[in-house]
Order: sequence, then structure tokens, then C-alpha cells
Amino acid sequence: MAVKIRLARFGTTNAPVYRIVAIDSRRKRDGACLENLGTYDPVKHQIIKFNSERIDHWISLGAQMTDSVKRLKKVYSKQAK
Repeated sequence: MAVKIRLARFGTTNAPVYRIVAIDSRRKRDGACLENLGTYDPVKHQIIKFNSERIDHWISLGAQMTDSVKRLKKVYSKQAK
């Protein structure tokens, strides 16, 4: 099974909220995920929740991050310092 760490869209039509999820790469964008790893609000440009320990765990198991999640991880690491 190829696992990806990517964004799943939730929220309303004009107020999207994205969850950072670990999911099988063959599933649809908003399908059943393996684990919820965080939440991002693009309207306010705010990372609401970010579980970096669990993301690192999934990466150690062979999961691949999408470009958007890599960007969010970089932003989060700058905020945490």
C-alpha cells in the first residue's frame, strides 16, 4: 500500500478548511483516511493543529508528503522556533 500525506478538503463552499491526513494514494481526496495529522485554515493562513511527531512516524514507514504538506511543514517549523 502506497501511503501519502496530503490535504483533504472540509468546510463550506466559501470557507474551506483542510485536514492533513495519511491516506492510501489510491483513495479519493476526501475518502477514508488512515490518520488525521493536522488542520490548516487557508482563509486565515493559519495552521490550527500540526502533529509533527506522527508525520515523522508515517515518513519513517515510507509515506510520501505532497508538495503542499512539505510547504506547511516548513512554515510550521519556522513558527515553532
